[in-house]
Amino acid sequence: MTDKNVQFPQLFLRIAISVTMLSAVADRFGFWGKDSAWGNWSNFESYTRKLTFFLPEGLSVFSAYTATFFEILFPLMLLFGWKTRIAAYGTGFLLLVFALSMSLALGFKAPLDYSVWIGSAGAFLLAVQSKYSFSIDHLTNKNK
Repeated sequence: MTDKNVQFPQLFLRIAISVTMLSAVADRFGFWGKDSAWGNWSNFESYTRKLTFFLPEGLSVFSAYTATFFEILFPLMLLFGWKTRIAAYGTGFLLLVFALSMSLALGFKAPLDYSVWIGSAGAFLLAVQSKYSFSIDHLTNKNK
C-alpha cells in the first residue's frame, strides 16, 4: 500500500477517534442535554466509581479527573496531528484501561456495545503508522 492510499483513511481515523472522545467529554459536562449518557459531572463520577470499584473512593474520583484531562488532551493532539504517535499510544492505552474496567465491572458486553475495543485498536493502529499526513508532525518533519 502506498502512502497516498493511507492518507485519507488515516486522517479519518484521527478525526473519528478525536470527535468520539471529545463527545464523551462534552456529555459529562452536560453539553448534550437530554440525549446524553451522563448529562453532568456528578453522574459521570458515579459511573467512574462503578467502573473503578477496586479503588478507594478518592482515587476513583481522581481517575475521573485524570481520564477527562487525557480525553481532552489526546484528541486535540490527534486532531492537529501534533505528537501524533504519542497521542495515539496514549489514546490506545486509555481506551484499553477503560475497556478492561468496563469488562470487570459491567461484563464483556458493555465495552463491545460502546465500541471501546475498536477505538483502542484503531488508536494502536494509528500509532504504528510511518508518517502522518495533514498534520503538524508532517509539516515539521518536512523541514528536517
